[in-house]
Amino acid sequence: MTEKNSLDSEQARYWNEGGGRRWAANIERVERMLQPLAARLVEHAAALPGERVIDVGCGGGLTSKALAEAVGATGAVLGLDVSSIILEVARARFANVANLRFVHGDAGSMALEQGDYDLITSRFGVMFFPDATGAFAHLHSALKRSGRLKFICWRALKLNPWMAIPVKAAFEILPRPEPLPPNAPGPFGLADESYLREVLTRAGFRDIEITPNEVMLDLGTLEDAVEQMTRMGPPAQAFDEATAAMQAEVLRALRAAFESFVTAGRVQLISATWLVSARP
Repeated sequence: MTEKNSLDSEQARYWNEGGGRRWAANIERVERMLQPLAARLVEHAAALPGERVIDVGCGGGLTSKALAEAVGATGAVLGLDVSSIILEVARARFANVANLRFVHGDAGSMALEQGDYDLITSRFGVMFFPDATGAFAHLHSALKRSGRLKFICWRALKLNPWMAIPVKAAFEILPRPEPLPPNAPGPFGLADESYLREVLTRAGFRDIEITPNEVMLDLGTLEDAVEQMTRMGPPAQAFDEATAAMQAEVLRALRAAFESFVTAGRVQLISATWLVSARP
């Protein structure tokens, strides 16, 4: 088992450079959009008073804070994230929460107390492991035998029109990136149910439950939705590098793509995720 704080992966570099800066700059907008899913995860995790919890890929710390409230003064929550940039936001927000601490590290490889945790959970933080099976095996070793793993991750891009529709519109104009190999680390790295089940099984987990979950997301006003996709969605980097004329064309295409999904002045589109449960 690797027990080092490995922050030299491609994903870690991304989240400590442009990806982390984009996320931190747009964090409040993104968190508002993801709030229904974050609330669903906290309900799914069902942390109990006195429990010790790890929140993997804790980001700005909102789910960590909710978990800290659930476990109470006799419990403790450890928020882990590979991005020092985003952790600055979490620490600034919740430095006064006594039973919550944040650590910069790769949850899939850093030293963790063996068999010490009741619950390991994650809101969209476990899809980025370069070695998914090895990372989950490492997390498995940190759980008590009576513990549990509970997380939420994205299903396939095509089942998530809130992202698939604007991505298609943008990349009809912008240079299309090379497609990732199946199950490669990234937002949709655990989208395939069979692969996800295989990873968890090989990592030593049992009683695996993978439940589809569909929630409508509010992307804000039409201009909010367009701005989000160009600031931190998949087209963001290519958009930044495009000419002014091409950027204007992308903006028109995104507005047209979102317009038919505006209800009461807000862009609303469905999201598709997995709610995952397993025991060590």
